[in-house]
This record gives sequence, structure tokens and C-alpha cells, in this order.
Amino acid sequence: MSASGGTKAIVAALAANLAIAVAKFVAFIFSGSSSMLAESVHSLADSGNQGLLLLGGKKAQREATPQHPFGYGRERYIYAFLVSIVLFTVGGMFAIYEGYEKIKHPHELEHWYWPVGVLVFAIIAESFSFRTAIKESNQTRGGLSWTQFIRRAKAPELPVVLLEDLGALVGLILALGGVGLALATGDGVWDGIGTLCIGVLLILIAIILAAETKSLLLGEAAGTAEVEKIEKAVVDGDTVTRVIHMRTLHLGPEELLVAAKIAVQHDDTATEVAAAINAAEERIRTAVPIARVIYLEPDIYDEGAAAAGENPAKTPGGH
Repeated sequence: MSASGGTKAIVAALAANLAIAVAKFVAFIFSGSSSMLAESVHSLADSGNQGLLLLGGKKAQREATPQHPFGYGRERYIYAFLVSIVLFTVGGMFAIYEGYEKIKHPHELEHWYWPVGVLVFAIIAESFSFRTAIKESNQTRGGLSWTQFIRRAKAPELPVVLLEDLGALVGLILALGGVGLALATGDGVWDGIGTLCIGVLLILIAIILAAETKSLLLGEAAGTAEVEKIEKAVVDGDTVTRVIHMRTLHLGPEELLVAAKIAVQHDDTATEVAAAINAAEERIRTAVPIARVIYLEPDIYDEGAAAAGENPAKTPGGH
């Protein structure tokens, strides 16, 4: 994966979650807390998720083949979508089941200092992981709000890690609250309620991740800023006079396909048009380096046909 910041955030989250998963499971063994069991499975699922993201980044680097001429960049979207499924099935559903069982059959916590100590340690460790994800995201977020960043990011790794770490921190606080109330009241039902809340939280995060990665899998266009740069780069005011219509598509987080019908002068020779197209492609790649697959079709602009609208089938030269 080309974004080193994304890889750094994933590795940091993976290391934190593996250590936390072991600590939580030990605390569950000694205390019998269902919140701790749900949280240990949550951390284990998160570790598997980060492993999937790293695997997807590795597979996406494969060279294009005759069967897959545009390469394997979308592998990163596929594995990010699998992460949302794992988070839902392994993390969310298991926590809801454990919470229900604990509410139905409550029992008093034993050795309370184990879950409390581990939860405090886990909150500190997850905070460092979350801080790393925020720091790395800020390098590419620009002026976008966090909601806009998660919705518009073409590279799925950082939004996934951000939401996972946020969910982990909130889940730990819920678990600590459930354990604390169970200890304060002597009623183990509170531990089950905390576990149930963790499950609902994980499912909500999984739904958000699934929706965003589904959009990327279906194919998203370039952002508004990139589209404007491409349109400006295409036109030279001499041979290429305007963009008649254009379509862009992300083949992967760092690979963009550009297909456009461009207007040229009616008396230009074929040699002049070919040279103008080659020059336009170079300008596009300079303006937007991730525009690696470019198809430009020359045509003669007709104002009357343009009045038909933006539909390529109705614009000048559309067939």
C-alpha cells in the first residue's frame, strides 16, 4: 500500500489489539466478566481486521494481467468490506449473545481488580493507537471534517482504523462502566448490559464501514478538486478547445481512470490532433499524478447538440 501513514496506523493498531486481547482474556478467566470476554473477542476481531487490511494492501500491489488489465487496486476495497463483515459477525453478534446470556443468568464478579486493571491498561493502549491514526489521517485529511474524511476517502485503511479505534475506546468505557456498576451494586446484570451495549456499538460501526466500502467497490469518481484540475489541464486553448464530457473512475485508491470526449478545431490534421491528445495526457498526469489510465476521444463541438444536455448519448459526438 502506497500510503505509509495508513500502514503505520494499521501496524500500531494491530500491535495494541493483540496485547490487549491477551490481557482481556486473562482478566475474563480470573473474574468471569462477560464484558471482558466480549472485549477480548472484540480485540481479537480487530486484530484479524488489521491483518486483512495488510493482506489487501499486499495483494493490491500485484501487476496487471491480461485477465485483469486494470490491475488489482480494488483488492483494498474488498478486504476493507470483509473487515466490516468480520466486525459485525465476530465482534457485534458475539457481544450481544454474551450480554443476553449474562443478563439472563447474572453472577457476581470475582477478583474485580483484574478487569478494572486490564480495562485501564487497554484504554491507555487504545488511546495511543487512536492518536497514531488521527496523526496519520491529518496528513491527508486537509480541510475536511472527520465525517467528510471518512465519507470521501478513497483509501479505506485509515477510515477503517479510525472507526475501529474509536469503537474500541467507547467499548472499553462501556465495559468499565458495566463492571463498575456490577461491583457497586453487587448485581452482575450491569456487566451484561455493558456487554450488550458493546455489541450494539460494534454493529453500528460495521454498518457504517460496510456502506462506505460498498460505495468504493461499486466505483467512485474522482473528487471535485481532481475533476477540476483534469478539466483545466485538458484544454490548451489552441487545438483542444473544451471538454465535451468526461467520466472518471477510481480503479484503486491511487489509480484513476479518465475517459473524455474533447473538442478540437475542425481544420486540424490527424497529426496535429494526435499530438494535442498526447500533450493533454501529459498535462493531466502532471496535474493529477494518480490519473494513470487516460482515454481521450477527439470530436467537433456543436452548440446545438450540446443543448441536449450532459448525457453522453446526447452530447456532441455521442453515439
